[in-house]
Amino acid sequence: MSLIGETAAAAGDLIKDATDASFMADVVEASQGAPVVVDFWAPWCGPCRQLGPALEKAVTAAKGKVKLVKIDIDKNPAFAEQLRVQSIPAVFAFFGGRPVDAFMGALPESQVKAFVDKLAAMAPADGVGEMLDMAKAALEAGDLPLAAQGFAQVLQAEPDNLKALGGLARCYMAGGEPDRAREILDMAPADAKDADLDSVRAALNLAAEAPSDTGAFEARLAADPDDHEARLALAKALAGRGRMEAAADHLLQIIERDRNWNDDAARKQLLTIFEAAGPGSEVARSGRKRLSAILFS
Repeated sequence: MSLIGETAAAAGDLIKDATDASFMADVVEASQGAPVVVDFWAPWCGPCRQLGPALEKAVTAAKGKVKLVKIDIDKNPAFAEQLRVQSIPAVFAFFGGRPVDAFMGALPESQVKAFVDKLAAMAPADGVGEMLDMAKAALEAGDLPLAAQGFAQVLQAEPDNLKALGGLARCYMAGGEPDRAREILDMAPADAKDADLDSVRAALNLAAEAPSDTGAFEARLAADPDDHEARLALAKALAGRGRMEAAADHLLQIIERDRNWNDDAARKQLLTIFEAAGPGSEVARSGRKRLSAILFS
């Protein structure tokens, strides 16, 4: 599945339709991490159609601290019978794998909100932080689908979370989807300061400025290894294709041979690559060590 598919899957986790077959996973297991509201309803039930939108509104307002699962009892009667549902709408709240609260009938919107808010208070306060940490770890490990899903779930709860926006944009860049990365960047304020957002902006700029062909530059370097203009152009082309490590190596070669060449052009380009790769990346860490060794040797 593409990152787009993974993100869409993550976006569907907050409010979803479930069945008797998926009840254990969607309700019991899911409630181990956050409260889950189960709405037993049927298409013919008028009060259900009134209650449903109020539940969805309240759960959405809880910003990821509570999930909503909707079950059509005409098609999936097993767990409704097990919970002794005699009339609908019937709403149960699960947390820690067991029912913790319930109500029957279509309550006013204010009471529905109070019901969901009480559940939201049970959710771990650092849930967003934990999800961000998981997504970042997945991104560093190269598991782009898992990372994208984690960042997308954070954005469900906090649509303006800069760390999640930057992380998701990095996922798209790493997955070869720069247009999607730019769409995510556009969701953040223009003056937003975040290392991951800056990284993606730098990577997009490198891609936009990169020469389309490397053959001519490689031929020039084969004839003259001291052709710094050709090496700089080759480094730009490689960086534009995401080959940051190879690009950094060429730039470091220029600096090693002539550290002040062309008004520090190689060093300036190298710093842009460090930013695009991410300040905590291996490219940036090892590159800075090599740069320091060259400059202070």
